[in-house]
Amino acid sequence: MRTVLLLYGGRSGEHEVSLLSAASVARNLGPDWSVILGGIDKDGRWYLQSDEELRRAKEDPSLPLRVVTDPASVMSVIPGQGIAAAGKLLAIDVVFPVLHGSFGEDGLVQGLLETAMLPYAGSGVLGSSLSMDKDTAKRVWKEAGLPLVSSVTLRKDVFENAPDGCGAFIGAVETEFGYPLFIKPSAAGSSVGITMARSREQILPALEKAFRIDTKVLIEKAIDAREIECSVLGNSSPRAFTPGEIIPSHEFYDYDAKYLDPQGARLVIPAQLTEAELAQIKRLAIAAYTAAEAEGFARVDFFVEKNSGRIFLNEINTIPGFTAISMFPRMCAAGGLPYAELLDEILRLGIRRHSERSGLSYSYQCS
Repeated sequence: MRTVLLLYGGRSGEHEVSLLSAASVARNLGPDWSVILGGIDKDGRWYLQSDEELRRAKEDPSLPLRVVTDPASVMSVIPGQGIAAAGKLLAIDVVFPVLHGSFGEDGLVQGLLETAMLPYAGSGVLGSSLSMDKDTAKRVWKEAGLPLVSSVTLRKDVFENAPDGCGAFIGAVETEFGYPLFIKPSAAGSSVGITMARSREQILPALEKAFRIDTKVLIEKAIDAREIECSVLGNSSPRAFTPGEIIPSHEFYDYDAKYLDPQGARLVIPAQLTEAELAQIKRLAIAAYTAAEAEGFARVDFFVEKNSGRIFLNEINTIPGFTAISMFPRMCAAGGLPYAELLDEILRLGIRRHSERSGLSYSYQCS
């Protein structure tokens, strides 16, 4: 039996989602895995959780995990050695950072785990940070020739210091894209901070809202499209699963529709597309995953324009939702990989990558 440390919570607007995802993972890990819980509070402090917290979550499938902040159970990352609590190193075979959004999905925790020389599930530092930043990911995908919705990027210092209040910039955007527009933080997940603007009067409040979350904002042409998602699994030889479709009851698939409104969206697997379209989305998902240097697992999201049927790459999520109703595990299950087996493969992919990297030479004298 191997031991997995589940890290969850974190300094993120998606803290509560992480509590739900991690509880689902803890309940569905197979008998080959022993679980240790590491809860991260909203100030970024790490705490080892008791076995009682794990039992509590397993006994009631409706309960999220909690972050119990006991000062005697503070966890520390020790470079070159691992993770310790109460003065002792924890026996950990692999870490599963079930951390959505900032300070978890963006390469920061992955860098800490690399420094501690611990195997971990999911993408590495580069794949995590690149994928989290929508602007950077789009630049990479554009270079790779992948189909994208037109967008422009605005930085906070430019926005705040523009002598005309960004009027010329907004005018150029209106001329090029028209309305409606999506205005979104470049590096945030779960649709946090996103606004659909339908007029100039809505743009400035939307920009101010997005800049409260990030220093870089993406302004994107809104298209009338279906929202399609595709699960991808693997390291150097990834495979894609049957795509699914999100049919939101809200104006778009926002945070409320994803997590707060039980009737916020219908999830349809497989997506009602032709076999050729499904195959194309799977090919594009693998291409996007590879170009973004993703590893382990990710969910790649697409738009299919309703009038033309054109397929556009939207974004990649390197730590997608893992709740019982989340699309990522459901699409994998529809493709013949049940939840427990999916988690097992994700963890083994992380261990395998660590083993391969450990065999590399970091010496000037390498031959």
